[in-house]
Amino acid sequence: MAWFNLFSGPSAERLEQKGDALGAAGFWGAAKLEYERAQRKLEAATVQDQVTLDRIEEKVSASREALAREHHRNASDLAAIGDFKEALELLELALALTGDDPLKETLAQQRREIEATLAVERRQTLSAPESDGEPEEGSADVPSPDEAFRALCGTLPDSVRRAYLGYGSDFKTGYLALNNGDFETAADYLARALEARNAADSYIPLELATACLQLNRLEQARHLLETLLQHHPDTLPAYQILCEIYWEQGAFDQADALLASIPGELAASLPVFVLKGETLFQAGHFDVAKTFYRDFLATYGWDESIAGALARTHEALNELDHARRMYQEIMVHCDSCHRRIDPHIKEKLADLSFAAGVHDTAVLELYLSLAQERPEKATVYFAKVSRIYQTKGNENEARRFQALANQMAGSAERQKGPPAS
Repeated sequence: MAWFNLFSGPSAERLEQKGDALGAAGFWGAAKLEYERAQRKLEAATVQDQVTLDRIEEKVSASREALAREHHRNASDLAAIGDFKEALELLELALALTGDDPLKETLAQQRREIEATLAVERRQTLSAPESDGEPEEGSADVPSPDEAFRALCGTLPDSVRRAYLGYGSDFKTGYLALNNGDFETAADYLARALEARNAADSYIPLELATACLQLNRLEQARHLLETLLQHHPDTLPAYQILCEIYWEQGAFDQADALLASIPGELAASLPVFVLKGETLFQAGHFDVAKTFYRDFLATYGWDESIAGALARTHEALNELDHARRMYQEIMVHCDSCHRRIDPHIKEKLADLSFAAGVHDTAVLELYLSLAQERPEKATVYFAKVSRIYQTKGNENEARRFQALANQMAGSAERQKGPPAS
């Protein structure tokens, strides 16, 4: 692989796919990191793909909401067993993440109820008169670093949570920096924590490798993860990150061997199937990947991520009719479940249909819908709408939409201004 590929890191598309896999496995915090990483790559590009950037921004928002709901559930569980302090910390994190007004109100109400309970407990245990009354205003402000760290650890499996809480102050600082997107600081402090710990079986290499990957230090991340999996072979995020590194380095045989080594029930999980299929695709084994995805759907039933991967594989094989039917099936499933259809899927179906000469009303309506959802590409969509009307013999509408497309294109050029001298 070329040196520039090694240091440029994975593409935004791969980061998005990794975020999708992490989200499917319920690792919403890690998924959010990958989506944000993809977002930064797209924003730094010389020519921005606004459609993809908008999709990634939606996934960042969705992962934040999922993480907020997860914190809410965990806070409720903690409150039910009387651990009100930890519950409050998780509620504050959830409030900082969510943009959903009804959820904000629910979280705020739960916080008020816990604060009232704590106030009653204080009145019962403290005899001083000044202890009576409601808690002071601002007592539940943004959590301290210690509180934020404990709350983040509270979302982890018990064995991992106990380990993280015992790794010391350097690890805490690095872990918080990692979750806040300060990867240089995270790598520095996590490396210190690993050196001080000097324990081969700690989980610190996973977090340090995540920071290294964000900084494009692929070899360091690879070594850390390979060592980690010798001691913790059930750590799914380690397999996902390590596969991404192997793909980037063209080490597909090593990726295959890694996935074949996954133990027990983890080997049969959806994220592992996604990794196996993506490894075949990245290696260019498109026919094998196609069979793999089809067998999965036949054996385990419908899954949108697998269906989307199959559609993309059909495209790679230039089996465009099959790809079009697959995207159409994804849309049908979204409709039946009353879920919003990803504009990327709509655009794929519309463009493949248009290229195949399918210029019917359904395709026209897809482009009109896309023009509303993605106004920055409306010029392209309206030009295609004009072509569809032209094939139908409706010259008036064809001229109208072409004029709209020309007008929007001219406006976009004027906004760019004159070329730099």
